[in-house]
This record gives sequence, structure tokens and C-alpha cells, in this order.
Amino acid sequence: MEIRPVPYDHPDAVKLDAAVQAEYDIRYGDGGDATPMDPADFRPPNGIYLIAYDELGVPVASGGWRVQDANGEGNQDGDAELKRMYVVEEMRGRGLARRILAALEDDARAAGRVRMVLETGTKQPEAIALYASSGYEPCEKFGYYRFHEDSLCYAKKL
Repeated sequence: MEIRPVPYDHPDAVKLDAAVQAEYDIRYGDGGDATPMDPADFRPPNGIYLIAYDELGVPVASGGWRVQDANGEGNQDGDAELKRMYVVEEMRGRGLARRILAALEDDARAAGRVRMVLETGTKQPEAIALYASSGYEPCEKFGYYRFHEDSLCYAKKL
């Protein structure tokens, strides 16, 4: 596996984003995540977007973080928001999400961020298990879905 940074609007990123949106739609029936996202959000030093490629150069996993500071949506100064963590179905269970998560945490820490935050949902037990086993704890809800009952928010000090 090779994990490398790519722009959020790179064709491989667009492909994986479409796949994760389709999965969200299956799980929640809402068409996918409607959180506003801009490719500029993931440009260093304000964030990064990573893709894992298999030995044939096929994109199989992704994830990114973007700067968030105190705002009207519940974020705090120094936050790095985790977004678009995804592993294609046939590659799950191999530790790819954990490797991407660790790389994102390291990058956010190096960029001076003090807390990694994320929003997931009640219908994503695999994600909840990953984050809990990686030291994330429930936190005050933030972001676009902060008023939705299926929304769960987690944080970890970096």
C-alpha cells in the first residue's frame, strides 16, 4: 500500500467520494453527506487529503482533515476536522483506515492543530468502533448535522 496526498478534486478522490456518498445514501437514505466542502479546505497547511493505492495503483481508501476554528457550528479554535474516511468494501479489515487516520493525525499535529474532531452516524458501527479504539471520545455536537439525532461527534487531543 502506498498512501499519498492528492487534491480533493483529483479524479481518484472524486471516485472514492462518490463511493462513500453512495454508501451514506444506502445507510441513511438521504442522498449522502450534504456538508459543504471545498477542495481548498484540504490544501496544506489548512488540511490534507490522502488516498491509499494498492500494488496495482488502484485507489482503495481515503481520508482528509481540514482546519476548523471557533465558529457558529460548535467547533473550537485549534480543531482539525476529519472528513471522508472511506475504504472500498473489498479492502476492509486490513487496517487501511487506521493507517490513514494515524497519518492524518500526524499531519494535523504538525500543522499546529490541537484536537481532531469528527462527525459520524449511528448507522456506521464500523466507524464508531475504529474511532473509539483509536482514542476518540464523544464530544459536543458540531457541524452541519449537529441537530440530527443520528449524528455522533467525537474528539481526540492531538
